[in-house]
Amino acid sequence: MSKRRDDLAAFLRSRRERVTPEMAGLPPGTRRRTPGLRREEVAHLAGVGVTWYTWLEQGRPINVSLQVLDSIARTLMLDVAERQQLYLLAGHAVAPPVRDSTRVTPAMQEIINRLSPLPAAFSTSRHDVLAWNAAYAALFPELVSAPEEERNTLWQCFVGAQWRTALVDREQELHGSVAVFRGAYTRHADDPLWRDFVKRLSAASPEFAALWATHDVADPRSREKTFDNDQVGRLRFTSTLFNCTAAPETRMIVYTPVDEATHSAVVWLTAHSERAHGMLGA
Repeated sequence: MSKRRDDLAAFLRSRRERVTPEMAGLPPGTRRRTPGLRREEVAHLAGVGVTWYTWLEQGRPINVSLQVLDSIARTLMLDVAERQQLYLLAGHAVAPPVRDSTRVTPAMQEIINRLSPLPAAFSTSRHDVLAWNAAYAALFPELVSAPEEERNTLWQCFVGAQWRTALVDREQELHGSVAVFRGAYTRHADDPLWRDFVKRLSAASPEFAALWATHDVADPRSREKTFDNDQVGRLRFTSTLFNCTAAPETRMIVYTPVDEATHSAVVWLTAHSERAHGMLGA
């Protein structure tokens, strides 16, 4: 057994032993000789064969897909660093990013909250929006209220009604956004979640499919964005991206008003949105 597979076997055993049946939603049972979950319980929860999982934990030379590793990672409740370790030990160079919002810590949420009235949010390199502040919600209500699988700026740009009509330099913006996404996609081309997203968006938007077929690529960068808002008119921002070392594949985007008219409009939108939600909650 190679050193890496030996390390993989030890890593899986150590992670399995720390997850109790109660943590996994299973009855505690009796006569457990080892702490944590049994191998057959991990296999059942992850949706894989018991023999196959046993071989994996024994470090046998078997091929493991990214999709299966993702199921095992969820079952063993691995954090971002542990997922990366699992994928590397299993022979995959890059781990797919976690989709959920657990990567946004309370401290990170507090940072963007304090930035208001500057609209700010955390998103993944796949453009999934994970968390936002009140100003961002007021600026993009359709996005933040969308189902999780559609809470994605690319999806909203091509499919969402609000962004399709609001973007002023639409052709240039969409071309740039798809080129940046292509650069990130190259690092995750083996991830079924990324491939499925491209397939769904291509089916929903021939416009995206045509831009995707160009294979243009670009790095993320700060740039000016202009929107037409139904309530307050034209809004002009500089969008700035900040990578988060504490949460890999996560970045903070901040929209800074270019002029005083935009700043005042965002303040009004935020206050109006908060009043409206307060009345709904009363």
